[in-house]
Amino acid sequence: MKNTKLIHVVDTTLRDGSHAVSHQFTAEQIAAIAGGLDAAGVEYIEVSHGDGLAGSSYNYGWALLSDEEMLRAAAGAIKNSNLTVLLLPGIGTQEDLEMAAHCGAKAVRVATHVTEADIGEQHIGMAKKLGMQAFGFLMMCHMAPPEKVVEQARLFESYGADFIYVADSAGAMLPEDVKARVGAVVEAVKVPVGFHAHNNLTMATANALAAVEAGAIFLDGACRGLGAGAGNAQTEALVGVLEKLGYQTGVDFYKIMDVAEDIVEPIMHRPQVVRNAPLMLGYAGVYSSFLLHTYRAAEKFNLDPRDILVELGRRRMVGGQEDMIVDVAYQLAHGKGGA
Repeated sequence: MKNTKLIHVVDTTLRDGSHAVSHQFTAEQIAAIAGGLDAAGVEYIEVSHGDGLAGSSYNYGWALLSDEEMLRAAAGAIKNSNLTVLLLPGIGTQEDLEMAAHCGAKAVRVATHVTEADIGEQHIGMAKKLGMQAFGFLMMCHMAPPEKVVEQARLFESYGADFIYVADSAGAMLPEDVKARVGAVVEAVKVPVGFHAHNNLTMATANALAAVEAGAIFLDGACRGLGAGAGNAQTEALVGVLEKLGYQTGVDFYKIMDVAEDIVEPIMHRPQVVRNAPLMLGYAGVYSSFLLHTYRAAEKFNLDPRDILVELGRRRMVGGQEDMIVDVAYQLAHGKGGA
């Protein structure tokens, strides 16, 4: 008997995918991708700097366009989908969120480290006042046991979040890890639960399916898997797999395949594959957006990027500590690692 459950798809090509093109999407590329995703029936289209609103900086990487320019380019091409943004408290501000809403954003994903949901309370409240859907987005969930993830999910729910996300930001989880965390959150909260996968251990699609089996009804993907590290679950493949299993997504399989092949692939800087360094991200449990920063530091200090990633994992570095990558590389190059 086939499934009839609706799985809501959030495409992050124009946000997480920004990492893979060094945040250099042009307005024309954004409009083309957003328009294609909209025509394919994708329900949520996320558009932001890879590190969210106001992420364009020396620390996280300068974007070609401002947040407002990106959002206006996407909004002009979207007819039915929900234009969505990411906001990391401490980077994005109330003014950034108000600007996004003014540009047509209908939803915001307030992203915090898995143990720090409390710093997102005011941002969830702001989103609700602006009439936006609010996602509580817990990053790096492999770093906390299920009971801690549940505690933080409940906090987001208490702040008024409409949905809770469990994110495998390092691509470090295996299906049983996903089921344990997602399943525990599904049982603990009354709002719908979603899952964000990275492919550093080649487990993105398998983990997404594990999340669905555990009760998640929101899934993230990116066309051609474009994203930080080895990328995200591949939207077009995810839609195909879900369709084979009988789930409903509202996404036209042929159209989303064409968006990936005809629009996204030609502008990719490199194929999104699991090379040694991305594989080490997942193995060491390191934030996926650290990858390009690590490559640059390794070249500067003549190091193997894998050694840097192992040390970052050992020190339990988290998103927002990109500036420490150079410090770690310097210490390793001068025989001071493992301190």
